[in-house]
Amino acid sequence: MKITHTDIEGLLILEPDVYADSRGCFYESYNSRKFIINHLEYFFVQDNEAESKYGVIRGLHFQNDPMAQTKLVRVPFGEVLDVAIDLRPGSTTFGKVFSIILNQFNKKQLLIPRGFAHGYSVLSESSVFHYKCDNYYSKSHESGYHPLDSYFKIDWQIPPDKMIISPKDLALPVFNLQPKA
Repeated sequence: MKITHTDIEGLLILEPDVYADSRGCFYESYNSRKFIINHLEYFFVQDNEAESKYGVIRGLHFQNDPMAQTKLVRVPFGEVLDVAIDLRPGSTTFGKVFSIILNQFNKKQLLIPRGFAHGYSVLSESSVFHYKCDNYYSKSHESGYHPLDSYFKIDWQIPPDKMIISPKDLALPVFNLQPKA
């Protein structure tokens, strides 16, 4: 497994060892021993999958403490633009946006620590988005920011007339520059 550090502390790109031949390929999408060897000691308790069609934008979501989540995200089918925003109080990269293309071909994964908002847009005709979480979902702790908030200046790579955003996400507040206490 190759680990690439981004310019935001703790936000990591993971690339599995892929074994390909004329039949297709094989790779371990997760191996706890490899995580421990690399000092990535997370205990994932929940796996989630979302199927979406082209133009869907999901996010920007996070869970407040004590139910905050670290996520390990990947795309086993299709292609998405994955976005993470550092919301950790005191972080030197507070408010910074990071994005990466995740798809079934590059097999890259993004490890998103607790304290980040997260979202993605579907760039292919359809996609399957898979993520592991180190804490359980809690409706009473869910929060987020409007995915089209002008502060973040996210290019979702979807034309405005093709964007599909849930009413719930469109009702999310805009980002407040002040870190949460």
